[in-house]
Amino acid sequence: MKEILRAFPRVMGIVNINDDSFSGDGTLNVATALATARQMVLDGADVIDVGAESARTNRGPIGVHEEVARLLPFIDGFEALCAEATPRDHWQMWPPLLSVNTWRPETVAAVLPTGRVGLINDIGGLVEDTNARLCFEYGVSLLIMHTVGQPKVPHTTQRYADVWDAMERFFDDRLSRARRIGLGENQLVLDPGIDFAKQRDDNLAIYRGLERLQSYDLPVLLPISRKTVIGEVLGLSVPAERDPGTIACLVRGLAARADLFRVHNVRAVADAVRVIAAIRGPRKTIVP
Repeated sequence: MKEILRAFPRVMGIVNINDDSFSGDGTLNVATALATARQMVLDGADVIDVGAESARTNRGPIGVHEEVARLLPFIDGFEALCAEATPRDHWQMWPPLLSVNTWRPETVAAVLPTGRVGLINDIGGLVEDTNARLCFEYGVSLLIMHTVGQPKVPHTTQRYADVWDAMERFFDDRLSRARRIGLGENQLVLDPGIDFAKQRDDNLAIYRGLERLQSYDLPVLLPISRKTVIGEVLGLSVPAERDPGTIACLVRGLAARADLFRVHNVRAVADAVRVIAAIRGPRKTIVP
């Protein structure tokens, strides 16, 4: 996983099987969600990240049963979707990787036995070790996102004396726990958690210092798409209007050698990645 993700800047397409996505792109129709994923794959997505619950904190959580019931039909259809599609070009990771975006261990335990999931995107920040243990048991990768507190709870009053100090102590702890469980370097991905338990200045400080994550020598996912911080900087309340700001965050992420970019508008980001890569030349100029 590590070498595959770092071989070329990768694009993760966001698929929401819900009716309350902050970006307004969610659907409860599995066929529609699969069609969205198919188009993302054709547009160059290397990874599809599917979630069944919005991370919005002004909406209540759904139950485990409902989350699993939304996810499993999509997971069942994803393999056939990829079998019918063709890669955009030789740069695209093929077949695309399927990631499940969740924080509940019960949901992770329900989706991993399908054998079709390659990555668990734990937006809960690995508050306890069950998700790591399940990833170890099934031999899949784990994405550890920085946050504080519980998911689906507002953290608008969270303050840091130094957001980077807090984040590095967080990753040191979570990685130590994951490695003790048995997860190898090829199974771990880091995410600084833009907008999660962070305010505008925290997010901007993270973007300024992104190179610091390279000290872990692990793939870094940067969730850049239509984020609140972009809206705050540009004065845009409608998430779909933030795609130009998303591209600016992509450029910064590439300069800081991030590896994977989580986005709604796959075509725009995949195009930008390919043009920037062509300008810079071989991958070694992006990730030494």
